[in-house]
Amino acid sequence: MKRVGLSSDEGGVAAVEMALALPVLIVMLYMFIQLGEVYRAMAGIQQALGQGARYATLCLNPSTSGCTIPTGQQVHDKVLAAVYGVGPGSFNANTPTVQTDGSTGRYYDLTVTYTQATSLLLFPGPTISVSRSKRVWVAGT
Repeated sequence: MKRVGLSSDEGGVAAVEMALALPVLIVMLYMFIQLGEVYRAMAGIQQALGQGARYATLCLNPSTSGCTIPTGQQVHDKVLAAVYGVGPGSFNANTPTVQTDGSTGRYYDLTVTYTQATSLLLFPGPTISVSRSKRVWVAGT
């Protein structure tokens, strides 16, 4: 009778390797999907920030004495209405106030933040927070 040693038996090696590698692969794919959601949300907040900035620069009631600019609340509402692709996280936009640069220039500082908690399927992952800001110069009075 021929005796075969354990070291020369290669039956089932592929199954063992797959059992070790597959969970890591699945977690990595799941994290890529979550990062894709964050990337999509970043595109959405950039779009919303741009819409709010464009709206803030409008001269609503032009007259010979100057312009009426949108209020901070109106700009905030425009940003919230323009956001898309936010996903499972939370979106936050500040309500800007008119600032001055010391002379005749007036501006709004717009800030948009997106926060998303991530998961590694069985364990909680890091919380990802991204923020975008833009300074918008508005019409003088």
